[in-house]
Amino acid sequence: MESKKYSSYAQIERELEILKIEKEISYQKLAYGFQKTKESITPMNLVSGVVGSSLTAFSGSYGTILNIALPFVIKWIKKIKRGN
Repeated sequence: MESKKYSSYAQIERELEILKIEKEISYQKLAYGFQKTKESITPMNLVSGVVGSSLTAFSGSYGTILNIALPFVIKWIKKIKRGN
């Protein structure tokens, strides 16, 4: 890597500001990716993903009915476990 040559402090300050902004953008991308991953790992999403991928084998109205009914069944099971 070749070192840069600067002719003024203003160029150095500008380069440092650009690097600071690039660092912040990278951090925000990482934080956003972490948040999206955390949201996708919820039990409801995991079950829906597994069941949704297995329902692709079913075609027609049967698969559609299962896709609609599954969230209600899961909520009902959660209520039973909590005793509500």
